[in-house]
Amino acid sequence: MVTFLLSIVLLIIGYFTYGYYIEKIFGVKEKRPTPAYDQQDNVDFVPMNTKSNALIQLLNIAGVGPIFGPIMGALYGPVAFIWIVLGCIFAGAVHDYLTGMISIRNKGAHLPELAGKFLGKAMKHVVNVFTLLLLLLTGTVFVSSPAILIHGLFDKKIALGVIILVIFIYYFLSTVLPIDKIIGRIYPLFGAFLLISAVGIFVRLLQTGAPIPELTLSNMHPDNLPIFPLLFFIISCGALSGFHATQSPIISRTTKNERNARPIFYGMMILEGIIAMIWAAAAMSLFDGYGGLKEVLAQGEAALVVSKASTMLLGSFIGTIAILGVIVLPITSGDTAFRSARMIIADYINLSQQSILKRFYIAIPLFVISFILTRMDFSVLWRYFSWANQTTAVIALWVGAMYLLLAKKNYLVAALPAIFMTYNVFVYILSQPIGFGLSLTLSYYISVVLTAFIIFLFALQYKKMSNRNAFELDYPVVFNKG
Repeated sequence: MVTFLLSIVLLIIGYFTYGYYIEKIFGVKEKRPTPAYDQQDNVDFVPMNTKSNALIQLLNIAGVGPIFGPIMGALYGPVAFIWIVLGCIFAGAVHDYLTGMISIRNKGAHLPELAGKFLGKAMKHVVNVFTLLLLLLTGTVFVSSPAILIHGLFDKKIALGVIILVIFIYYFLSTVLPIDKIIGRIYPLFGAFLLISAVGIFVRLLQTGAPIPELTLSNMHPDNLPIFPLLFFIISCGALSGFHATQSPIISRTTKNERNARPIFYGMMILEGIIAMIWAAAAMSLFDGYGGLKEVLAQGEAALVVSKASTMLLGSFIGTIAILGVIVLPITSGDTAFRSARMIIADYINLSQQSILKRFYIAIPLFVISFILTRMDFSVLWRYFSWANQTTAVIALWVGAMYLLLAKKNYLVAALPAIFMTYNVFVYILSQPIGFGLSLTLSYYISVVLTAFIIFLFALQYKKMSNRNAFELDYPVVFNKG
């Protein structure tokens, strides 16, 4: 229990210390107009208050990741707590803050545009395809997974197809309508379910004196699967996730002032880390050890752990509310996954989104493709999601590192986690069966060479860009007077 509580305290301290340091390094310009005003169109660029933006950001980035991932990662034991705390403070929250702030400084640009500007034009096209694939997979899975949970919650009395249709309709409306019409209004309700779920589980863990294990570096996994690199891919959203780089630019277009960015981007990642800690602790302590947890996961994967943990700790009524809190997470990431995809395509083909008809031009094909994917077995593709997700995070971190380097600021805050995760993604794809299936030892050595090559390319790109006298880090805007 001490390790669990200390980890949560460290996450909170991280927000007020390292979060402040990152904000200071970047350099907030309070008088600089944000895209919410400078590009205002009352569709995607809409000034919204900080509380609304923070809540939307939290629900956008959460998905089922900070719950399902930590539950799976709990099989490794308390070593999972270390990755959640260190990853969240020094990688994930930095990743989210830099992506959000650099987007704010560049007309609310999404990751493909930012990658093209800071890592080379070719990267824009690569990242565009990569990101759209990631968003389509995410959006489609986040149709199916909440539908299955709702189907079970109502004892299968409502047809699964009907639930999927209703979710699709909601996703379509939230994709094409102005952000403050549906997402801005319905998210407070969703947020209430999420907070009841997380706070309820946390309080009951304390009240019942749940046997949450103390810190050990030992691998507790029943199948003895290696901690490195698997843990860093199993627990992503609670520590570091590239999916966030597709979501932060949505809120960069509704943020009123750069001073609000730390609570919105850095702060909500810290809160997601706390949620991840709570569910990891619950999974470690409620099922008679790691063998018991493995058995429950085998029966119904992480969704069954959520259901059992909620009812065990909170009873049937409040437990059901807690389950609803988990159900809203994939829904609130699925809707913005499609919205983000629409915005990225619009930016790529330079199509204004003020007209709802033009929004339909992009949204309808997206949902047709997604519907086709729900009728197909794309489990093989989905196996690559974790790798694609963390590769996206690596790209976003390198963008942040380049921005800070060009600005002659401490770029190591982004470059060090970028190097660490670059090495990780190479080891993962080289060693895993979905990749090249090489031995871990050989993968370690090859990945050192490949990571060094990426650093070399980064240095070349910096040299190329630093020689451009006319290069603009930030898109020029007219500053407010006074």
